[in-house]
Amino acid sequence: MGDDLTQLEAAELEKRVTEARERMRPLEEQLASIRGERDLLLTELRRRRRLSERTTRADLKASMKEGTFPTIAELVAAAQGGSLDDFVYNLKTGGEVRLGFPGSRSQSLTFTDGVQLANASDLGRAAELYAAGWDLGSPGRPGVRVHFPGTRQERLVPADEVYARPGEREGG
Repeated sequence: MGDDLTQLEAAELEKRVTEARERMRPLEEQLASIRGERDLLLTELRRRRRLSERTTRADLKASMKEGTFPTIAELVAAAQGGSLDDFVYNLKTGGEVRLGFPGSRSQSLTFTDGVQLANASDLGRAAELYAAGWDLGSPGRPGVRVHFPGTRQERLVPADEVYARPGEREGG
């Protein structure tokens, strides 16, 4: 295409545009066909991933019902120490949550003696507060503050509706 296009008549330019479009048509049709094939494959991958997630979630819910995993209250009551990050937390519905407020770097539990608040950033501190008679929650609002990973959505849920299962630490 080394032509000096400024020297060509408008009709000749129109003719060349039409020819270029004609040469492109089979390629565009082929590209549309390939895109359709790709989209079909991506749909199948999503279907399989969702099926796997649904099966995993159902298995998790069954394990929680069987008592395989302790509730957060049971975990705190039996804890000797350790990090809250050693566990993955799930609601009784199977959805994964993190403890504490969205956006905070580390997970935490809030306890109350009915008047005061205390935060526990590890299981050792949580066990101390629990042994001292403090309850999970804040004055007049019992429960565990949780949020959904990657969102700002948070909830206060009863302690017997949050389950802990051993987690896999990143990098190890």
